[in-house]
Amino acid sequence: MVDGGFPFPMLSDQGGRVGTVYGVYDADAGVNIRGRFIIDPDGVVQAMEVLTPSVGRNVDELIRQLKAFQHTRKTGEVIPAEWQPGKPTLKPSPALVGKVWEVWKPETPVQE
Repeated sequence: MVDGGFPFPMLSDQGGRVGTVYGVYDADAGVNIRGRFIIDPDGVVQAMEVLTPSVGRNVDELIRQLKAFQHTRKTGEVIPAEWQPGKPTLKPSPALVGKVWEVWKPETPVQE
């Protein structure tokens, strides 16, 4: 599906054993509801998304999130919404409390 493969573990869960643990197994239908879980190297779930079959997934957003989690784990920096590699991040400090809006400006205007 992806040139060169996909360098992240992916899981198929026939029988729903894992889906039951994560709360996405539909026992009546005998299938898992679509779920995406980003689990860090320590085994901690950092993000999850559960969708019904009628709504598609955004692979670009998944890849952006994976890169963001990797960056923050490596640097300790905080990743703002819509961040892309090479874009500014936030460096946590007491001086930043209540002043994030002075440092970070979203690139995409809010839709009304």
